[in-house]
Amino acid sequence: MEKGFLSLKFRETISFLEMDILKNAGDILFLDIETVTGTASYHELSDRLKHLWTKKSGMIDDQKEPDELYFEKGAIFSEFGKVITISVGFFFFQQGELSLKIKSFWGHNEKELLEDFKRLLEKFDPRKLRLCAHNGKEFDFPYLCRRMLINSIPIPEALNISGKKPWEILHYDTLEMWKFGDRKNYTSLETLATVFDIPTSKDQMDGSYVNVSYYKEDGLDAIRTYCEKDVLVTAQVFLRLHCLELVREKNILFCN
Repeated sequence: MEKGFLSLKFRETISFLEMDILKNAGDILFLDIETVTGTASYHELSDRLKHLWTKKSGMIDDQKEPDELYFEKGAIFSEFGKVITISVGFFFFQQGELSLKIKSFWGHNEKELLEDFKRLLEKFDPRKLRLCAHNGKEFDFPYLCRRMLINSIPIPEALNISGKKPWEILHYDTLEMWKFGDRKNYTSLETLATVFDIPTSKDQMDGSYVNVSYYKEDGLDAIRTYCEKDVLVTAQVFLRLHCLELVREKNILFCN
């Protein structure tokens, strides 16, 4: 590993913190999820869910009809949405250079892709594995846990924070890292990509279009590509948050 550091094209002086980040880079799993509404329309919901969504929609925006708001916003609520794509990425060293490998679990069968993702997590040592996502602590991590329970899938140790002390939770969140304790501030991944001069992941799609792409354009492949780009940007932002150079384009591998 030390030999690898010598050939890395980083700054001549690397702090002890940065050295520690690089030495443990392979234990970080970057992830992003894409979600859609559980049904193609509000009218396909069960009567019980229709009633509950109608109540919820009134609290979100009482100027819009429940069916319109369901298609626009329903996917962000785990009780009314489902996961269609989980993309992950991890660092490794290749010929002495930091590299990033990205792969995805995607499909129409949510239970199958969640089980596949769970099997991946269980290949890692849970004492070392660190999950990282942008706004992951507020969205990705709890959403995955809730959807696993809805699908009768036991939550893997890497995701299950129940009963753990704060210092026992091995989760990184690039949004939280950027906040520096400023709880009222929200900064999008695209904003961080822009200020750090990282290529955008929003060139073909953004999150607001995922539901339309899935239900009206059969766009699952395009959604997967978008999700993978978000993982790439998250990993690059993580490096810049530690004042490290970006992974070079030739060292980014997509494995599907």
